[in-house]
Amino acid sequence: MSTATEKAKSSPPTNSSSATDLSNPDNDAKSLTTPKPVWRKIYDVVFWCPPNCRWDPNKPPEFSMFLNVLFAFAGAFTVANLYYSHPILNILAEEFGVSYERSSLVPTLMQAGYATGLLFLCPLGDLLPRRPFTLSLVFFTATLWIVLCVTKSFSVFIAVSYITSITTVTPQIMLPLVGDLAPPHRRATALSIVVCGFMFGILIARVLSGTLTNYTSWRTIYWLALGLQYVIFGLLWLFIPDYPSTNPGGINYFRLIWSILVMLTKHPLLVQTCLIAIFVAATFTNFWTTLTFLLAGDPYYYSSLVIGLFGLIGIAAMFFGPVYAKNVTDKFHPLLSAIVGIAAALIGIVIGTYSGKYSAAGPGIQAFLNDWGLQTTQIANRAGIYSLEPKARNRLNTAFMVATFCGQLMGTAVGNRTYAEGGWIASGSVSVGLCCAALLMCVVRGPHETGWVGWRGGWSLRKEKPPIADTTAPANADPEKGMANTEKAVEEMAGEDDLGSSKENKDAKGDEIEIATKTG
Repeated sequence: MSTATEKAKSSPPTNSSSATDLSNPDNDAKSLTTPKPVWRKIYDVVFWCPPNCRWDPNKPPEFSMFLNVLFAFAGAFTVANLYYSHPILNILAEEFGVSYERSSLVPTLMQAGYATGLLFLCPLGDLLPRRPFTLSLVFFTATLWIVLCVTKSFSVFIAVSYITSITTVTPQIMLPLVGDLAPPHRRATALSIVVCGFMFGILIARVLSGTLTNYTSWRTIYWLALGLQYVIFGLLWLFIPDYPSTNPGGINYFRLIWSILVMLTKHPLLVQTCLIAIFVAATFTNFWTTLTFLLAGDPYYYSSLVIGLFGLIGIAAMFFGPVYAKNVTDKFHPLLSAIVGIAAALIGIVIGTYSGKYSAAGPGIQAFLNDWGLQTTQIANRAGIYSLEPKARNRLNTAFMVATFCGQLMGTAVGNRTYAEGGWIASGSVSVGLCCAALLMCVVRGPHETGWVGWRGGWSLRKEKPPIADTTAPANADPEKGMANTEKAVEEMAGEDDLGSSKENKDAKGDEIEIATKTG
């Protein structure tokens, strides 16, 4: 009863029936005598909102560095769920008594489940409040994950792997929330920290899984993942803000899904970033898939443990992402960072491809530059598309991530086939071509172009400070529309709080008019 009362105080009732129930003393007495079902008790606990997380439109929660790092940590060890199985597929095959080919269904189905979640769950972030939606997905994933830790049936293992990967899309729901919470002048930096967490999770999952399985049972890493997911749930339950729905009026679910395709027809920038994402993501998976074959064969013959630890080079690259985002991406047009990221990846690929058969240093340089380039490009692209439709950031992110996922699949398939037929240099040359295609996508459309192709609007890549007021506006201009446009421009400014200065300008202008009237 106390929970219901606190909910009633913290937010207005959503319908007349709930208001009637709360005001009826007979219902209160009945609720005291009738025990709640177990599912209802769990629901009340999971979705109860601590006072520090409740939304106050007059005093929105500050997006602190702690919250930023928390989202990065949660994203890292949620995304990691998809990759724990990769270095231990041979161990899983032996444990369940299946062939290597059949054991490869585990990562395949998990990637398919992740794609399913991207398409059908992520868009709901634009419809539902993010706090209860995120918590429910994390709680469901963690609870069902117990089955993976104890089952002895391979059929059950792959089925549950698929289901849990569908609900593992919570990081892609948190990213648009970061875009909503972070101030515009810090948006790229905040996104960079969270994306660093995602990339860290992808790589550390392989390292942890390979190392722990080498010395203990393969189930150890799955029990560790279970504990981490409940830790993530607890931390998010305590600190994630109860940000309201961006579409409180509601929208039909099928229209919600359809609107993603509509966005691709009306936002040239979204299409441009999706094409860039496809080509750049393909180079990432092409490299990390074929690198194992290179290092395990002639002339290196490295052990699986050493190959797994090679991923630490990629992790090192991620720590440079937030620094670059703060000093460059937040101050310049996102297109500049996209070009810089792709160029860095291209340099690394060229070095690693054509020296990899002679020195392991080449692939090491490639691991660093390719991962940093992918991260920088993704952050720049996200920072650009999130400004297109603030109320549809989850759907924008869905379109972008589906394109990225398609690129990853393309890189894996094409890279493996090319390596089998032509070796390391052939597969690396494919990545060189993919990077060139990504650069081409960057240059066909300028930073200020409003159409599909061209560089109209200027070549400047620096973010320009928009004017506070238009003093040359015609006399018949609508002042309310002008003020709305001015406030929108002010909101998107980087680093400065010009609202106060705007008010001072208006006050000063009012004083001048008053003086002129008196003297006249």
